[in-house]
Amino acid sequence: MLRSPVDRFGKPVAVGARVRILNVAPELEDRLSVEEWEQLQTMVGDIFTVYEIDEFGSPWVEKWFGSEEDGRSCHSLALAPEEMEVVSSASGVSANDDAGS
Repeated sequence: MLRSPVDRFGKPVAVGARVRILNVAPELEDRLSVEEWEQLQTMVGDIFTVYEIDEFGSPWVEKWFGSEEDGRSCHSLALAPEEMEVVSSASGVSANDDAGS
């Protein structure tokens, strides 16, 4: 059964939600080049829009790197609950707007 994705506080995450990345899974470092790992680290602290929830219930975000002149690349990242916090829901409600509920 598909799990419903949540952030580190248990807030629901859906396609269109804006999430702040808190960390990147350390086990990825051994699987990536130094350059790719450093690129993923630049995502920490930034806010991204969830574009997909996969068949395992993991929210996905992406970031483009480089320039048209130098070439561009993209990293997509599946997030675990402890790696993100919802900033605004898919409906546009700020995470702080319903903090008391």
